[in-house]
Amino acid sequence: MYYFLTLLSFTDITLCTTTVPNMLCIFWFNLKKIGFEACLVQMFFVHTFTATESGMLMLMALDRYVAICYPLRYGTILTNPVIAKASLATFLRCVAFILPFTFLTKRLPYCRGNLIPHAYCDHMSVAKISCGNVKVNAVYGLLVALVVCAFDICCITVSYTMILRAVMNLSSADARHKAFSTCTSHICAIVITYVPAFFNFFTHRFGGRTIPHHIHIIVANLYLLLPATMNPIVYGVKTKQIRESVIKLFSGDKSDITEIKGFKNK
Repeated sequence: MYYFLTLLSFTDITLCTTTVPNMLCIFWFNLKKIGFEACLVQMFFVHTFTATESGMLMLMALDRYVAICYPLRYGTILTNPVIAKASLATFLRCVAFILPFTFLTKRLPYCRGNLIPHAYCDHMSVAKISCGNVKVNAVYGLLVALVVCAFDICCITVSYTMILRAVMNLSSADARHKAFSTCTSHICAIVITYVPAFFNFFTHRFGGRTIPHHIHIIVANLYLLLPATMNPIVYGVKTKQIRESVIKLFSGDKSDITEIKGFKNK
């Protein structure tokens, strides 16, 4: 579980590092310019790591499934090599699906100006200022969302269905409560990640002019910043070991430090 939390944290930090400096330049210093190549690079990293975050949530759901349904075999099923291979495969899957975005966007002719209505470079936002046919971009973006996110959500749904069946078969109410409580943090992370993501995705393609423009921008920013902000809080509050470690860190508790007797400082 801690390996997956580390990977999720790394994904959130990388995603924020890609977008937040540019946002701060816009809001603090009114610096709204970005080179076209830099915009494509930012677009690649934004979509790659948002897809990676979805993949990490899927792997964490499988981790919870193994931990609850096969507790005695947990250490033998989810070994370090298995976790490394699954994480690498998830990341490479995202890179393979997102990389064509940059080429599909770069091939378009641009003659409608150079302003995008977002604080960062989003695939469809950049494509929409083109004077060319963006149907391929829209169809491929929808295909990637269906293949990547729909697959992850299906795996999460199946995992929690199996978890629910296993938990309901437990005879003790205390055991059921304990099993459910181990999944609370992950469920919160899923809601925090997927609700803004789906809102942002569908309003871009089907919202048209029915939703105010500033709502689009606010939700698009929350879509990137909310998971990175809330995940440490959610897991820090709900995970006992993390919570105790943070309290010790800020309280200056040195109870875990062992004193070596007979050693003299010179």
